Amino acid sequence: MNNSVILKTEHLSKSFFKYQVLTDVNYELKKGEIAAIIGPNGAGKTTFFNLITGYHTVSGGHVFFRGQEITNWQRHKIARIGITRAFQISNIYPKLTTYENVRQSILAQQKRTLNLLTPAEKMAKQETLELLEVTGLANLKDTEAGILSQGDKKKLELALALACKPALLLLDEPTAGMSSEETHETMELVKRLNKEVGLTILFTEHDISVIFGYAEKLSVLHQGILVAEGTPEEVRQNKEAQACYLGEEI
Repeated sequence: MNNSVILKTEHLSKSFFKYQVLTDVNYELKKGEIAAIIGPNGAGKTTFFNLITGYHTVSGGHVFFRGQEITNWQRHKIARIGITRAFQISNIYPKLTTYENVRQSILAQQKRTLNLLTPAEKMAKQETLELLEVTGLANLKDTEAGILSQGDKKKLELALALACKPALLLLDEPTAGMSSEETHETMELVKRLNKEVGLTILFTEHDISVIFGYAEKLSVLHQGILVAEGTPEEVRQNKEAQACYLGEEI
């Protein structure tokens, strides 16, 4: 496998009883890319993420990460080697502050335990403050997570994901429910993490402006089949992609 390829699937398939959800998907993502998987509802995007992250078992085919096969590995093991997923299921504790949420995630990742010799407030303090600064939440560190705006909650979820120190970050509809301003802020943060930190990012999204504004590579799923792939402009000009995705020109 090419050393630049961080994620690869070969003939990846998934069926639930007699219902075929994904069929023979061959996919490659290079290290440092920011890419999107798009398609109408029911196309198989979430299932694709679930197979990569161990939430579903693979019916056929293989998944590779950094050249190592990880097909049907357990979720915690996949997370430990560097694949983190955010935004589909919130891990936020609403009664804790943003600071406390991030610190708890860092402590869990580092498997530290509280003891009488190390006060809890000093543990992971620097790492927590750095992540809050990176995600634009430093001024909200003492705010309860439950009362954050939708956009700031997404930023907090992103901070929790980054606490796991991933090499590959999967984002499920990162701008869902956001205002246009929040959408812009969140995606600019995602772009900055990709460009400045070198984090490889794969996301799903329905917002056309987000898809074509931020993804370097697009892959179109339709009824579980990968029907088109390429740069945003290549996919925009692809007639099959146009026919499958929203039934109109994209």
